Amino acid sequence: MKRVTLNDVSRAAGVSRSTASLVLRGNPRIPEATADRVRLVMAELGYVYNRHAANMRRSESMTLGLIVTDIRNPYFAGLTMTIEEAVHEAGYTLFVGYSRDDVERQALQLETMVQQQVDGIFLLPAEGTELTPVCQIIDRSAVPVLQLARYFSEEMDYVGPDNIAAGQQLARHVSSLGASSAVLIGGPEHSSARTERIKGLETGFAGSGVAFDPSRSAPTTNNAGGGSQGVSGVLDQGIWPDCIIAYSDAVALGIYAELRRRDLEPGRDVSVASFDDITMAELLLPPLTSVSTYPDLIGRKAANMLLHRIRDSSLGPQRFLVEPALKVRASTAQWRPRT
Repeated sequence: MKRVTLNDVSRAAGVSRSTASLVLRGNPRIPEATADRVRLVMAELGYVYNRHAANMRRSESMTLGLIVTDIRNPYFAGLTMTIEEAVHEAGYTLFVGYSRDDVERQALQLETMVQQQVDGIFLLPAEGTELTPVCQIIDRSAVPVLQLARYFSEEMDYVGPDNIAAGQQLARHVSSLGASSAVLIGGPEHSSARTERIKGLETGFAGSGVAFDPSRSAPTTNNAGGGSQGVSGVLDQGIWPDCIIAYSDAVALGIYAELRRRDLEPGRDVSVASFDDITMAELLLPPLTSVSTYPDLIGRKAANMLLHRIRDSSLGPQRFLVEPALKVRASTAQWRPRT
């Protein structure tokens, strides 16, 4: 028989997971009528609170876990380094795992970190992550989880870039170039970051005269190989947009390579823009226009938020978005509309 989780209770009671957790702890902030309803649902569903595991949590191990998708992505590497430095300064040791965007592998790593009794977990969720399977793992020990850069639930803390604003900034810039068409290449199809960047591009291009069709956006792996594959698919259909927008700078590397393989020069024959603004972006030829999403700021804020959550588990879910900034470089600045 499937074990009843706190997520099941909160859904049946019509409250947030954090509210159900506060009821368990007897927090006086919760109205009595709400607390009674939650306790009734617990009884009806047969929910059993593992108080022994929760008590064990109060004895801190001074370790934290971090699960990211792929450390080979320079953006995620920078994010990891910043988090490690921040938690080290606070006296914690960081265990790092890599899901490779695989939810089953991610689940095994979550299980291991819970078994190792880490005090909290940073999670850059794999594509397709869902709340219930995650809760079935973390509810056993009440370990707090903070979502990084992508999110799958509003019931857990989250720190990441304002991807909608990033898309809007980039769209306004491309519009100002006199471009008539743009296409997005790359990114995990069902990730929150990709969805929000598309939304930002759509709203930013609205009324500008730039043709942008999200259905032509090619989802791929978040790396150079994905960029090469994605732009090949677009060009092979006979589509030649004025601007190719990469989901990330890692994807843009593959776009540059594939364009040159076809004797097309980035920034001259087609403008190229991107997201993230990793250090390599300004070193490319031509230097890459990119929206900075500040992994250092995200990492520092995430570390502070998770450490605060460990100290005070009664808080409701926290959400913090880092404001992006467009960095214009030659990959768009030197481009001119075709005549």
